[in-house]
Amino acid sequence: MTDSLIRIAAALLIGPDGRTLLVRKRGTLAFMQPGGKIEPHEQPVEALARELEEELGLVIDPAQARYLGAFSAPAANEPGFTVQAQVFLLEIDAAVSPAAEIEEVRWIDPAGEHDLLLAPLTGEVILPFYRASPSVAC
Repeated sequence: MTDSLIRIAAALLIGPDGRTLLVRKRGTLAFMQPGGKIEPHEQPVEALARELEEELGLVIDPAQARYLGAFSAPAANEPGFTVQAQVFLLEIDAAVSPAAEIEEVRWIDPAGEHDLLLAPLTGEVILPFYRASPSVAC
């Protein structure tokens, strides 16, 4: 059923120290990959560039975004919905700050322990994929 599917573009942002950036939206508890919904007229990488600029003040070159694949999981903030993400890997060395609906940002070790509540897509799919894929690691 497509009515319960949320299509997004998401980033696995990796900083110079190997940590990855997660965001938490205002009024929610779970941390997740930055990104957002893909508009009907957009390519996924274009949606990602738009969302990263809106949410984090981060301007990226879409040509530098490495496509990792399509991943799905239950939506963290919309019960009964599934999020389907087109995920891109980006190495960044720029300051970011929360904007728009983003309340908090955190850099975490993608292979380490942390005490954050993670969205299913992040905790159960993207981070395990990243840890299990040596060819993906920067």
